[in-house]
Amino acid sequence: MMNFQNLCQQCAQILNGKASVKNGICSIEITRNLQVTIQGRPSRGELHAGITFESMDYEGNALNLGEVVLLEEELTPFVNVLVRNRLIVSAIHNHWVFTKPNILYVHFQSVEPPLAFAQKVSQAFMGLNN
Repeated sequence: MMNFQNLCQQCAQILNGKASVKNGICSIEITRNLQVTIQGRPSRGELHAGITFESMDYEGNALNLGEVVLLEEELTPFVNVLVRNRLIVSAIHNHWVFTKPNILYVHFQSVEPPLAFAQKVSQAFMGLNN
């Protein structure tokens, strides 16, 4: 079985993100370069995507979780790819009111090898503006 740290780095590379491992959890942060205001103020702190995996079993399957901020027009194509790749979409909602443009957060999950999850999510990211 591959070293957990190396596996985390490999997934981050697939997703063009930054990896860290803490307490047996691989976290991958992906920055979205969106121009958004919340209550008329520019905001960068809430414009992210996060992927984690943990609880790896002996067969190489892990609990994979993801959260991504999307512009409204990105929602349908992104979710369609997730569903086509048999990932569970567990929530679609806003976090903040008074945003311009409107932004939504999508949560998704699976239990499978992390590299497979990263590949599937990477396909969904290909359709995003940035």
